Amino acid sequence: MRLLLLILSGSVFLACTGKKASSDTVYFGGEIVNPSSDYVVLYKNDVILDSAKLDQNNRFAFSLKNIDEGLHHFDHLPEQQYVYLERGDSILIRLNTMAFDESLVFSGSNEEVNNFMIEMFLNYEDEERLVYAYYQLSPEDFSSKIDSLRGQKLAELEEFIVGEDLSEEAYSMAKATIDYNSFLYKEKYPFYHRKKTNENTFHQLKGDFYGYRKNLDFNNLDLAYFKPYYDFMIHHFGNISYMNCVENCNSSKYLSKKNQLHLNRHKMTLIDSLVDVKELRDNLFRNVAMDYLLKVHETNEDCHAFIQEFESLSENDIHKEEIRGLYHSINNLQADKELPDLKLEDIDGNMISLKEMSKSNNTLFYFWTASQKRHFKNVLRHIDKISKKHPDFKFVGINLRTGRKQWENLIRENKLDTTNQYWSDNFNTVQAMLVIDNLNKCIISEDTVIVDGFANVFKSF
Repeated sequence: MRLLLLILSGSVFLACTGKKASSDTVYFGGEIVNPSSDYVVLYKNDVILDSAKLDQNNRFAFSLKNIDEGLHHFDHLPEQQYVYLERGDSILIRLNTMAFDESLVFSGSNEEVNNFMIEMFLNYEDEERLVYAYYQLSPEDFSSKIDSLRGQKLAELEEFIVGEDLSEEAYSMAKATIDYNSFLYKEKYPFYHRKKTNENTFHQLKGDFYGYRKNLDFNNLDLAYFKPYYDFMIHHFGNISYMNCVENCNSSKYLSKKNQLHLNRHKMTLIDSLVDVKELRDNLFRNVAMDYLLKVHETNEDCHAFIQEFESLSENDIHKEEIRGLYHSINNLQADKELPDLKLEDIDGNMISLKEMSKSNNTLFYFWTASQKRHFKNVLRHIDKISKKHPDFKFVGINLRTGRKQWENLIRENKLDTTNQYWSDNFNTVQAMLVIDNLNKCIISEDTVIVDGFANVFKSF
């Protein structure tokens, strides 16, 4: 990829030298090709630091003083990505929203760690398919494969930083990208292996399989909002909770798909005992609560009891409100209830409610997004197939996390029926009201009344 040097201002141009300025000010700017929003928003953890509006040339710039050094992330809706910032940095980016992550390039001070992190991010996406094939291997062979992949990346990191003035903190962040993605594979192994091999029991794993566990840091505030670290912690606590329950509880009674309360209580107890950093604790508690409610899809006494326990442990009022909202939305999607009062835009910009779309029809609402191209093609093929078998149904596509122009282009390119395609610029509202936890979800209704609010587009028809 070639990076076009951007001239934003005399100060920001320092980024092109790759050297830090002498002041504590941080300059962060760049150019966004085919913008999907008018703004770029910069965050530290979950706190908005500043926002910048794109100019007539689709360029933006931040000038920040006395920042907390370390990992940040920037949003250009509906996408986001990380940027590592230290005082004195001048960093430029260039990206094309048609391939947001793939086209993202950093230039300037700390370009090394930022470009390395995005390279590892893309590498991990590609590598997942390869590793999935490894899950059928024996524990020894699987561990050897994963250790080899990790070793290659660590060697790349060492080669990458030769001659670069990289701080110890920046190096640690780059290494964490490698380590926690690799460790995550091993946490997943027992469950994926049993699934792929159809074995009835878990392998007895030797101590060195999880050798990395003895050096885990459960209280790294710098990594609390870093996806590889956070995802690892989620699966780590899930793995340990499950295995402890298999060993010490009546697993046949407590580990059934119908009894999620018991296992999730284990998870929360374990997190409470090991994690002290408030931000990570609260984020992990939130994940357990979301996972529980999204698996049971019910609003019963167990759910009430679980939410009470969650609220007694979590110190984050926003998370508590979010979980109550999720519970409320799940309740609103139960069978025999009216469709939620949600309005979406049609191709002409008119606001149409779900009830209007479904009135006097049997309707299936399905979801797609431009960033998941494979899923988009698969769901279109499947909808074409089942629509021929069920001519009495109306099939309505709801787009998520895609800019309006790109959505319109995809409708035209794929010759979709514009009367049955809808869009919203507020992904969070649509996701919350319709409880969209995965793109395979669909909602089936009959004349504005819900038949199944938690159906699967590939399995329910």
